Formats: sequence, structure tokens, C-alpha cells
Amino acid sequence: MKFIKSTLGLLVLTIMPSAAHADDWSFQLEPYLMATTIEGDASLGRAPKTDLDVNFDTILENLESGGMLHFEAHHTNGWGMVFDYGYMDLGATTKSDNGTRVNAEVRQGVLEGLAVYRTEIANGHIDYIAGARWWDNDLELNVNNSSLDGSFDRQVKSDWIDAVVGIRVHQKLSDNWTFQAHADVGGFSIGSSSEFTSTLKAGVLYNINELMTLDLNYKATWVNFDEGNKGQPGYFQYDTVTHGPAVGLIFKF
Repeated sequence: MKFIKSTLGLLVLTIMPSAAHADDWSFQLEPYLMATTIEGDASLGRAPKTDLDVNFDTILENLESGGMLHFEAHHTNGWGMVFDYGYMDLGATTKSDNGTRVNAEVRQGVLEGLAVYRTEIANGHIDYIAGARWWDNDLELNVNNSSLDGSFDRQVKSDWIDAVVGIRVHQKLSDNWTFQAHADVGGFSIGSSSEFTSTLKAGVLYNINELMTLDLNYKATWVNFDEGNKGQPGYFQYDTVTHGPAVGLIFKF
């Protein structure tokens, strides 16, 4: 969290000298829904690597709580900031090839805080972005396999912060339609961060009126993280991609 605060603090100091007038700012608030699928695997302690392939139907059946919200603020000098938060609390049961039956509870929260610098291009703009992605994951596993002396439980609560950099493009297609694309990359095992994380997003925006815009896109976020020593009780490995189509309504003010 210190990295996020430092990044946002630097951004505020950068734009404050030219932020004397409220009219120089524009804001967007977007609640959105995503038909989420999580694919990948996880390992806890000495437990075997476990598939975490949870499709959208399973998430709907097992979702206990969730929420997704996106916010942006942009100044006329080109600088801005972006926050995005998505949270899911769900469960699933899987069976691996060796006969191991696993009941898994997954609670995943992802918060992004990004600084943005915008440059105008013909019929659109390019945003250069840098900031942090904070992962907050809780996993509970109940493993049942006779070769592992019956059932046992494992639980882990792990959070980490990844530095990310990337680019975002908006290109106007017509008076109402705009193409959008976003790509970022980060992690690289800096400190306690993940080995790798990346988000790719592409879609279109439909301008309803001056106050509202419909957002239709497909988004995928990868992460490959591990901590501790493999095969030891404190080991945790999380290698997944969270992806799916999303729809949101942007309120502009």
C-alpha cells in the first residue's frame, strides 16, 4: 500500500500547480459487471497443485458477495488518475486426475491505482499509465485422498503489490462509437511482488449522451505469484487468469 500512496502523492503534487479551477477537471464513475471465469492452479503447503478452473456458471451458483467499480479523474494538462476495484467471494469443488477431491473457497480482491498522462491523437487519445495492482487473496482447501491419509484442511491469506506500466488507446469510430484497448505488464519479482502480472482489455464505448456512456469490453488479468519454499507448510503458489466479457455504465461529471 505504501507504493500506491507514494505514486498517488507524486501525481497530486504534479497536477496541483495547474489545478486552480474545478472546470479543468473531468470525472468518470463506472459500476460494471463481468461474466468472470478464473482459470489456473494453486498450491498450499505440501498439498498437490490444484486446478482452480471456475467458470461463470459456477461463480453465479456459488457467489456469496462481489462488486466492481471503476473511477477516473482527468485534468486538462494531461495528467489524471484511475482506480479500479473488483471483488469476488465464491466456492467450488474439483477432482484432479489422481482422484483427489478438493473443496475450494476463493476470495479474490484486486485494487488498481494508476497515474495517467494523456496525449491527443487524430480522433482519439493515448494514455500512458503507471502505478500499482494490489492483490488480496484468501484460499481455503479441503483435500480428500486416501494416499494423503484422508482429509486435511489448508488456509492461506496472502496479499501483495505489483508495480505495472502500460498504455491505453481510445479511437473514435463515429459520432457515438469509440474503440478502446488497454495493455499493461508488471510484477517481475520486485520485492514481494508476483513473478508476472498483465491485463489486456479491448472493446467499444457507446456515447448515450453527455452524461452517460455504455462500456462493452473483454478483459483478462494474469498473475503468477508464489511465496515460501515449495513442499513446505508455508508455501503458497497462485497462477491464474481472470477473464470474461464486461458491461458497464459510465457516469461523466
